[in-house]
Amino acid sequence: MSLAIVYSRAQNGIDAPLVTVEVHLSNGLPSLSIVGLPEMAVKESKDRVRGALLNAHFEFPARRITVNLAPADLPKEGGRFDLPIALGILAASGQIPVQVLQQYEFVGEVALSGELRPIRGVLSAAVRARDAQRCLLVPMDNAAEAALVNEGVLFAARHITQVCAHLTGAQPLAPYVAPLTPQPPHDASETPDLSDVRGQQHARRALEIAAAGGHSLLMIGPPGTGKSMLASRLSSILPSMSEAEALEAATIMSISDAGFTPALWGKRPFRAPHHTASGVALVGGGSQPRPGEISLAHHGVLFLDELPEFDRRVLEVLREPLESGHITISRAARQATFPSRFQLIAAMNPCPCGYLGDPNGRCHCSEDQVQRYRGRISGPLLDRIDMHIEVPRLPRELLNAGAEGRSEETSDTVRARVEAARARQMQRAGKPNCVLSNRQIERTCRLGKSDAQLLEQSIERLGLSTRAYHRILKVARTIADLANSEEIMTAHLAEAISYRRLDRQRPSRA
Repeated sequence: MSLAIVYSRAQNGIDAPLVTVEVHLSNGLPSLSIVGLPEMAVKESKDRVRGALLNAHFEFPARRITVNLAPADLPKEGGRFDLPIALGILAASGQIPVQVLQQYEFVGEVALSGELRPIRGVLSAAVRARDAQRCLLVPMDNAAEAALVNEGVLFAARHITQVCAHLTGAQPLAPYVAPLTPQPPHDASETPDLSDVRGQQHARRALEIAAAGGHSLLMIGPPGTGKSMLASRLSSILPSMSEAEALEAATIMSISDAGFTPALWGKRPFRAPHHTASGVALVGGGSQPRPGEISLAHHGVLFLDELPEFDRRVLEVLREPLESGHITISRAARQATFPSRFQLIAAMNPCPCGYLGDPNGRCHCSEDQVQRYRGRISGPLLDRIDMHIEVPRLPRELLNAGAEGRSEETSDTVRARVEAARARQMQRAGKPNCVLSNRQIERTCRLGKSDAQLLEQSIERLGLSTRAYHRILKVARTIADLANSEEIMTAHLAEAISYRRLDRQRPSRA
């Protein structure tokens, strides 16, 4: 048999499209050519494969070898095709059986010694192989990550000789099962907990509402009032991730430069890029598109501290993913779409020096300076942030509250209420309140006549947009869910309106 077909997977965003590796041996001068839109690393695989087969004591055919990676219009990158190309050559030359290859998919880089090296993005390949009802064979270093995909048949090997022994039946591999490693002892004192935050009841309440409905939140206050502390504890009160959410988040991490660690499975991401981050760092990009911070925060939290210090053009790229939940990166040669359903939490000072409204009168910023400072955040972006709150400086007596035996609610207590509210949302609409469509808002956020008039008056007085109108309704619906109320009451609506801090007043010196 001079023709062999092996199945593999490419990487396109978070998807892993099927690639059929066709290997043909023909008469002519000995050569190895790879076609099918391969990039440089794929072209170099011919030298890695030749060295690996010879060092593993296989015969490398002295014939004209043509390797076609189909479909031809799909860009191929990386060393992930080394293993299927090597197996295709062995099968086409009769050194391993051809028929058995049809039930497998192979990915992996091959060293010159024949050892298998891990690749990036194996999770998406494992998902697609499972859906195609084929077994997946990966390098051993990728096995723990690929095993996170349930209901798939997975094999792992360290050397190409093990793969060939398995395919010939000489020494079959057992399906890989992730080992049950003992979890390290949990130290609750090292886990950020909401009880660490003293006072700030208004901010804690807003954080609970944001967690329950998945709403975005902007905190405004002078330095040292606990804005970053509150943001870092949001993850501790968010509902647990579903298996589908955990798999999506892990898949994005898997294709990133940092890769995915199985120990992070099921933990909501918390990303906090510095304000010097570029638009590419935030959105993603590159000649071979990689996910940025907003995609790495998928199903988790994106915290932007010192929001006005970010470049305005960088902040504007948040507008589309905040609405759509995904970002599309287009390049001349290819296009990739990454999910980005993140929860935006931002913090900022009230003025350039940070002390506007301080009782001690420390602020000396002019009104023009304050306006320019706040003007760095565009109106359309502020319009897309559901809640704006003040985080004022704490009175001194509250700082010693812990020493006096006073304690705040723990994250576990708050999370129980959040999960109950989220369960009501999922039962009612199948999604969190933050992503309700306009039609669903009309159906689930109905107001009484007097409440509708109250909202209309607020919209007219504050000059709010239709988008802000809908966001107030969604926040009010979440407040009602936390109160276990089927209907939105006047108190729920009034509280939701109060969270539009930047719409209610201009900067002032208290």
